[in-house]
Amino acid sequence: MKAHALSRRDFLCSTSFVAVGLATGGSMILAPDYAWALSTTAVDSHTAQTLLVMARQLFPHDRLGDQYYATVVEAVDKQATSDAALRKLLTDGVARLDGARGIAWVQLSNGARNAVLKTEEAGEFFSTVRTATINNLYTNPLVYRFFGFEGSSVEHGGYIDRGFDDIGWLPNA
Repeated sequence: MKAHALSRRDFLCSTSFVAVGLATGGSMILAPDYAWALSTTAVDSHTAQTLLVMARQLFPHDRLGDQYYATVVEAVDKQATSDAALRKLLTDGVARLDGARGIAWVQLSNGARNAVLKTEEAGEFFSTVRTATINNLYTNPLVYRFFGFEGSSVEHGGYIDRGFDDIGWLPNA
């Protein structure tokens, strides 16, 4: 029986992935289909995963994949890299979510997650994640197409000549 020899190409591909992970010094979340990955430096992978699920829980859209919600986590992580108070707010907030029912918040059912979020609703953590989600999800041009929004028309002279009357879902009057 001949042993499978590792080719130079396979070796370089596999070690480069490990090297990139070690070089970033942060955590990484890979999507199940490996179509995208979320890389963070200020928060660990559990915090990043919880923030991603929280963003989706706050603003659920069946047509949007997790990669669009990941932009929220990346933006918050980037800000937390230079803001220790924000980093602490995020990690403490996730710890409170996890501690509310004794298991990781992301493992709860949707109803249980909503109940836990309801207890955080008036707090700074909830407000920070909610605001970050609004600012980073709904201003993403890649998300516009899912809602039929063509983007800003100021640069094109307004909506009168661009998209004013092309609504396909209204009945003909």
